[in-house]
Amino acid sequence: MKASTRKLLIFCLSVLSVMLLSACGKDVPPNEVFSVDDLPGKTIGVQLGTTGDIYASDYEGDDEGTKIERYNKGADAVSSLLQGKIDCVIIDEQPAAAFTRQNPELTILEEEFTLEDYAAVIAKDNTELLGKVNTAIEELIADGTVKKIIDNYIPDEETGETIPFTYRQQVTEGEKLRMATNAQFPPYEFYESGQMVGIDVEIARAIADKLGRVLVIDDIEFDAIINAVSSGKADIGLAGFTVTDERKKQINFTTTYTTSKQVVIVRDDEAIREAQSLSSKLYNNFVKEDRWKFLAQGLLNTIIITIVAIVIGVIFGFLLALVRVAHDKNGSFKVLNFFVKLYVTIIRGTPMMVQLLIIYFVIFSSVDISKILVAIVAFGLNSSAYLCEVIRSGIMSIDEGQFEAGKSLGLSYGVMMKSVILPQALKNVLPAIGNEFIALLKETSIAGYIGLQDLTRGGDIIRSITYEPLIPLLTVALIYLVLVILLSAGVSKLERRLKKNDRKQD
Repeated sequence: MKASTRKLLIFCLSVLSVMLLSACGKDVPPNEVFSVDDLPGKTIGVQLGTTGDIYASDYEGDDEGTKIERYNKGADAVSSLLQGKIDCVIIDEQPAAAFTRQNPELTILEEEFTLEDYAAVIAKDNTELLGKVNTAIEELIADGTVKKIIDNYIPDEETGETIPFTYRQQVTEGEKLRMATNAQFPPYEFYESGQMVGIDVEIARAIADKLGRVLVIDDIEFDAIINAVSSGKADIGLAGFTVTDERKKQINFTTTYTTSKQVVIVRDDEAIREAQSLSSKLYNNFVKEDRWKFLAQGLLNTIIITIVAIVIGVIFGFLLALVRVAHDKNGSFKVLNFFVKLYVTIIRGTPMMVQLLIIYFVIFSSVDISKILVAIVAFGLNSSAYLCEVIRSGIMSIDEGQFEAGKSLGLSYGVMMKSVILPQALKNVLPAIGNEFIALLKETSIAGYIGLQDLTRGGDIIRSITYEPLIPLLTVALIYLVLVILLSAGVSKLERRLKKNDRKQD
């Protein structure tokens, strides 16, 4: 590694260290929410698409200036509350209890916000499965299985103790029952010792056994679960779904299996949390229960997606560029050129996330396909549109005289492009291709929206377990930074080698 690269890496590490130290010592304002009546005029945090979001929206736009901050995860809302960015969080009671157990400086208001019933969600047109699941839930409630599962995770109000019980899946072969959930909602679904556990997870296993099917769980974003079920990517959704009239318009609800309530979490000004050393935080985030494996698996998936997608992007982009250049040079491929231009315009004009969701939920809605393959296709097609224009510009930058010289020598168009034009063009656009490689690497961070565990989602899982926002995020950022620095160094080295070869030929 060159000295300049090492210096850049050391500088970046120093900046991240300063950010870490400054964030650890940040003061937060005192609590100003002591009852539900104090909510008007405050900044309220909710998880996007949850019941808390639905009911808190009634405060939005009022005369007191109430603001609603929506987060993809409840843990993110709690982290913002701890940092003083919001005044309170409205969330389900049991996740709130789990959050406050992990964070003693938070407390739950005694006054409940609203009551709610939990049920699973099934597609509107899948009435056959709805009937079977309803029967299974009713049987599980009747024989006490649901109560045993809940009592294992929720302490008794009088004794404060749980009653150990774990439902073990019995059906291991046969038709699959694909469940969509968001495993960042303890005690209903969360990770423990690297495994997904929780009330909804065990109830789903029991339902699958009743139906004689093998349970397969997809961990995706909460606000994507209903879309996954409606599109057929999942058969059933369990993630602490509250039955609401608005949701009934999009999805069918099963028989309810438990009742909960929405509560308000606030900062407890009197609570004192013991300061943790940096080494303790690192141990808790990465070493304990082998949590580093979430990052390792995510990094592996990120690298696989990036490398294969860029290969697809270069090959497909190269072919598209040849069509564009042939049309620009001699007017051929008029119809094909029209569709290439349309393709490039659509891909470059729409967000990558939208393309990924369309490919997963729409194009491959009825296909049981690997999520890594879906991500590779999505990012590869996106990259090809950008590389098409990069390669085309490189070819068009070659002096017209070289085209004329090739023709005068009797070279065919294909031979001239292969032997004369393309070698020069690729040298010219190599830096741009390297930049696209780097951009693609960072864009893969949205792969978690289809439930794929990439590097960013690995960090999110750790945050959902430890409720420590800073260290996992900075670690993920550092890994991306190191990868980008190494890629940049590799591209620079290749450029120097190509220039050196040119000097030797001269």
